[in-house]
Amino acid sequence: MSGLRDSLAGGASSVCRAWVLRRADGLILGFTDHDRDLVVDGVPCRAASGMNAGALQRSTGLAVDNAEASGALSHDAIRSEDLRAGKWDAAEVTIYLVDWSDPAAFEITFRGTLGEIGWGPDGAFTADLRGLAEPLGEVQGRVFQTRCDATLGDARCGVVLGPLHSEEVEVLGADREGVTLRVPELRHFAPKWFERGRLIVLSGAAEGQSERIKTDRIEDGARVLTLWSSLRLSVAPGDRVRIEAGCDKRRETCRDIFDNVLNFRGFPDVPGEDWLMAYPTAAGQNDGGRR
Repeated sequence: MSGLRDSLAGGASSVCRAWVLRRADGLILGFTDHDRDLVVDGVPCRAASGMNAGALQRSTGLAVDNAEASGALSHDAIRSEDLRAGKWDAAEVTIYLVDWSDPAAFEITFRGTLGEIGWGPDGAFTADLRGLAEPLGEVQGRVFQTRCDATLGDARCGVVLGPLHSEEVEVLGADREGVTLRVPELRHFAPKWFERGRLIVLSGAAEGQSERIKTDRIEDGARVLTLWSSLRLSVAPGDRVRIEAGCDKRRETCRDIFDNVLNFRGFPDVPGEDWLMAYPTAAGQNDGGRR
């Protein structure tokens, strides 16, 4: 920091910005808006990468910093397929202010993660940068609600998603965005059986991608599954997928369909808003007893 302070105090500064991204799979890439490559904090940062950082708004306390990274997919370091596959989701981001004449003199101006990635024309993309305080806004602990807060099939739920609750099939067809897929009818499963469930791609270009199922209906001798959001990579006829049953989180469903009421994680007897709004009246019995 002292070297950078001396550079800034000299009147004619030679500073640029650099940012280093660390993906969850261990890949580390560096970029800079300088006109030549630099090595910053031990990481080679490429120039002319087609990636730029927007203005950074910083605040005191626990407020979340706001920033944005934007660019065009003009460099083989960041591929459209990787972005759409989610490989860059929640990647760690460090932004530096660097003296390009002496890259060892730098200051870290931002540290956080990549957030939501948006798309524009001609392969352009934008990504929100989320500060270190972002996780503090997430719900911690249990939520007391009438419906179960466990995920069907996880350790808290305890249901084993075997042949009665899941199926592996080949895709008959899919739309371009990967939101609506057609699979065999599977008559041994009732319509809507897979609503609120999950679809996992087992082969093809989108292998490994998964998404929650919004609707499940029978149409023209096939089962049509609509997902809550796009798989982001194309799914072709013949690709294999695994579809898992869904649960509406009600105690009756847990008891009657999955025979799992002992593991039910909801609070169905919690008073609702109508009880909170109740008040005594002049007429009738008001002794607090049960009517």
